[in-house]
Amino acid sequence: MRNYEKLKIAIIGAGSVSFCPSTVLDIFKSKEINTLPLEIALMDIKKEALDVSFDFCQKLRDQKNPQAKISATTNLKEALQDADFVVTAIEKDRYHYWSQDFHIPRRYGFRQIYGENGGPGGLFHTLRNLGPMLEIAHAMEEVCPDALLLNYTNPEAKLVEIILKSTKIKAVGLCHGEWWGVWQVAHILGMKMEDIETEACGLNHFACLTKIVDKKTGKDLYPLLKEKEKQLPKLANWDHDALSRLMLRVYGVWMYPGANHIGEYFAWSDGFLASAAMQFFYDPATENPWDNKNNPLELVYTVDSTVNRDWETDMAQKDAKDIFESAFTWNDTEESNDVVQSSEYGVPIIEAIVFNKTTKIGAVNVLNDGYAPNLPNGMAVEIPAIVDGDGIHPQKTAKIPTALAAMIATQGAVTELLHEAYNEKSRNKLLQAVLLDPTVSSYNNAVAMINEMFELQKEVLPDLRWD
Repeated sequence: MRNYEKLKIAIIGAGSVSFCPSTVLDIFKSKEINTLPLEIALMDIKKEALDVSFDFCQKLRDQKNPQAKISATTNLKEALQDADFVVTAIEKDRYHYWSQDFHIPRRYGFRQIYGENGGPGGLFHTLRNLGPMLEIAHAMEEVCPDALLLNYTNPEAKLVEIILKSTKIKAVGLCHGEWWGVWQVAHILGMKMEDIETEACGLNHFACLTKIVDKKTGKDLYPLLKEKEKQLPKLANWDHDALSRLMLRVYGVWMYPGANHIGEYFAWSDGFLASAAMQFFYDPATENPWDNKNNPLELVYTVDSTVNRDWETDMAQKDAKDIFESAFTWNDTEESNDVVQSSEYGVPIIEAIVFNKTTKIGAVNVLNDGYAPNLPNGMAVEIPAIVDGDGIHPQKTAKIPTALAAMIATQGAVTELLHEAYNEKSRNKLLQAVLLDPTVSSYNNAVAMINEMFELQKEVLPDLRWD
């Protein structure tokens, strides 16, 4: 166990006007972290966006911990120098390329929704982010080999798996999806989240709660959850919960984080997401949405239900405007300093390691080593962990339903083929991954889609060729 006399946290992708401020807020809200000499290094390739975050962080520092050091740079290795923890949340021209990930596979008849982590779109999203993420990981090997990478970049599972298999760094994938799952079941049960104990297991954005119990009594809450779910209006919070509700009836477990994410991994999900066909809406007869990166299509995240509006979530993530407005108004009381601002796990993990503070983390993404009993070893899985001064200790979970395990195992094979495609610069291996995806239904269209995507995204994709 290491003794920390000072602490440096590098945030890569700090130009994000939502993720960076919320992360820095979490850091400054940690009473323990701010007892150490603290440095926060911000890094982004876009100086203009970086300057906005830097200005925000300086103002927050001046108000909350004037002794902390804040730096900003476009030089990756400079930001990583002597870092203890590296937080990554990177994306280039997110909505411009994401809209292509969504629309192009659907144009070829593939029943893909969302296109962020699963489906053919998720494969191209991975290929775009894999090169930059490996660059960061290799730079860490050189500059700060003992640092821990806390990754929020999507596609989470695919990137973390390939990074851990390709480099020697320590890395973990983090996502607030499990938090959303617990919130959903607590809301249905009419209980407080803190009164419920859960266990998560599966694939990032396609995981289930294998256990839901009452902390006070130890009572299994699944029978009550199933009873309460049947009593809900049929369309209650449709775009968030409809698919999870159906899968609870079919498979007996609650799937999280929501329909648009869960449904990426199989074809029949599109019947349970109202926004499935209009995530990035445009009229192809009159519009060419990708001729100007500065004017990307607007994201349609969900279609709000028109019934039972009191079920609409009041716990959605704050947008950038809310974060900036609230950052300087939180109450500096002894009690408030014990609670981090967001639902993200990064800062609690840092606290646990630096101060040897045993902490349960609801979900981390790590390589399976018997932790998830009926999922393949070696693939990235999302499971609980205990964190202390010796690091992150993944916890063994119960088995998940056989059908769900089979769906996840398929995604493990898809990721393995994608890794081979990247290493071998092979479109043939990419084609194998695409044809294995459950949403793909035509060989000819799969080939044509791959070629079109490489043409549209040639500026940001690795150079893969047909063998």
